[in-house]
Amino acid sequence: MTSNEKNLIARRTLLAASLGMTAATIAGCSTIGDIASDASDQTDPTLALINKLRGDRGLEPLSRDPAAARAAADQASRMAAAGKMEHNIGIGANFAKRMKGMEVPLPAAENIAVGQSDAARAFQAWVDSPKHLANMLGSGYRGLGVAEARNSSSGNRPYWAMVLSS
Repeated sequence: MTSNEKNLIARRTLLAASLGMTAATIAGCSTIGDIASDASDQTDPTLALINKLRGDRGLEPLSRDPAAARAAADQASRMAAAGKMEHNIGIGANFAKRMKGMEVPLPAAENIAVGQSDAARAFQAWVDSPKHLANMLGSGYRGLGVAEARNSSSGNRPYWAMVLSS
């Protein structure tokens, strides 16, 4: 087999794998109403925690942002379906494009986590991380959405996503 034939086979294999991943990603991100079907909206319990944190530091409170909640649900669902915690999952899934596509007011930020059993524990994990804490204390943010998703293909581990919007 020539080098060109091997390259052609490798490219076809990669394309087939990519198409399969795209289909799996799309299947895992269906929406019903305002939230992905396998995601649980955790904005309200987290909003109380983050607003106490911000208030203790003299910062303005955040409010529920439906677009940020949808974006958080989408991200949590993508991670749960893939079984990995990453900001950029799937083809064309970079953060800025995702936020624009979901009509999240920019600038925006995203915190992700995996394994915490409830919103309070996910929130505490973000507080304990300097970069995540900086996002939550950002002065340019006004809106919040938080979601948790589980998927049987990833052992039903809880995947968390927080989206802060301007």
